[in-house]
Amino acid sequence: MPPIIDAPCPQLVPGDPGYDDARRVWNGEIDRKPAVIAKVTGPADVAACLAYARSNGLDVTVRGGGHNLGGAAVADGAVMIDLSGLRTVHVDPETRTARAGGGALNMDLDAATQAHGLAVPAGTYADTGIGGLTLGGGFGWLTARHGLAIDNLISAEVVLADGRVVRASADSHPDLFWALRGGGGNFGVVTEFEYRLHPVGPLVDAGFFFWELDRGVEALRLVRELTPTLGDTGLMIVGMTAPPAPFVPEEHHGKLGYGLILAGFDGTEAFAALAKRVRDALPPLFDMVTPLPYTALQHMQDGIGFRGNFAYEKAVYADDLSDEIIDVLVKTLPGKASPMTATPTVLLDGAYADVSEHSTAFGGPRRRVFAVGLTAICPVPELLAPDRAWVQSVWEQLVPFANNTGSYVNFMADYEADRVKVSYGPAKYATLARIKAAYDPDNVFRHNGNIKPAVG
Repeated sequence: MPPIIDAPCPQLVPGDPGYDDARRVWNGEIDRKPAVIAKVTGPADVAACLAYARSNGLDVTVRGGGHNLGGAAVADGAVMIDLSGLRTVHVDPETRTARAGGGALNMDLDAATQAHGLAVPAGTYADTGIGGLTLGGGFGWLTARHGLAIDNLISAEVVLADGRVVRASADSHPDLFWALRGGGGNFGVVTEFEYRLHPVGPLVDAGFFFWELDRGVEALRLVRELTPTLGDTGLMIVGMTAPPAPFVPEEHHGKLGYGLILAGFDGTEAFAALAKRVRDALPPLFDMVTPLPYTALQHMQDGIGFRGNFAYEKAVYADDLSDEIIDVLVKTLPGKASPMTATPTVLLDGAYADVSEHSTAFGGPRRRVFAVGLTAICPVPELLAPDRAWVQSVWEQLVPFANNTGSYVNFMADYEADRVKVSYGPAKYATLARIKAAYDPDNVFRHNGNIKPAVG
């Protein structure tokens, strides 16, 4: 049977062997059936897919890692451009740069760069695709030290809606380059990212400290007191159920509480001093402090959830962990149903805050801020409905105490138009809409946190 799309890449349609596996994404709740899935091998295949979609009046979706919990990668009756075959990473240790295929995962990027003692801030979960993560901003354990992924992006190879292939950078299509750095997948299909790298590891320091729920207020207040003095230490505080992990004593498996994860890059002696400060201020129920490879740090949260889990998420930005926000988080945590559902709260500071508000399209405030995530992850579908309702309820209770800059677009499972606009702010959204009109006037790339093209 000849290919449906005029391209030599593998193509799958309903009924083909492998079609059902290819249409599945990380979130098991997503059950959509594209008209055709094209496993592209490069920009020419992508251009052919876009031409086919245009000529047949079909929607287009783009799959990188498939990690977006809203299922942006797949739509019923659409052409899915599957980038998962583009996972090659080329590292130039002399220039400290890397070129990574648009379908690469964090683990691919980390493995290739760490072979040369280098890294780029790119998430805290090894299985995440670098494409969606980078286009939305991309924070990781290195963000306080080296900024967001977009702050380290040098260029991007982009297939535009009309099939043209361009290289966007500070010197070529600078308006598109600005929009790609935070504006999400609204402007084209990125088939290659070029990053600036930094010396990291190979060993870094990690700490995990856990306090039970009845000391949750104290734990969150401790984090609030620590943050101004952390320098470039990575920090995440998670309302969670203690997992059956090797570093968790068996008698504490399943306990509800707060886990503090710290990542240090300034040497073991400095990190030991920080760990002592934490223990002295509020002795944890249990902890683990150890040097480990940077790649192992990136895999540290692998057990939080797995492909095929049923999931949903929302988030807010908060200028601080105020008493009101702390009270909401601690009061509501017992209401979650799934043991994997959690409230990951990340500190964005240091190099992140050194970048000016308008130098990229990123929607978050470029000052010290907390991204407070509410993530429902359920092993069975029966738990998702109550935990979705729980996430929505907690989010509504947090909003009055959060700042008015919306939420991190990569933590959105629902793309309400008003929340997307609020997240970017009126001025930045208007600029993005003008750039959208220049590069995608027909809004081909709309299955995302959509920025509609400006009219007139």
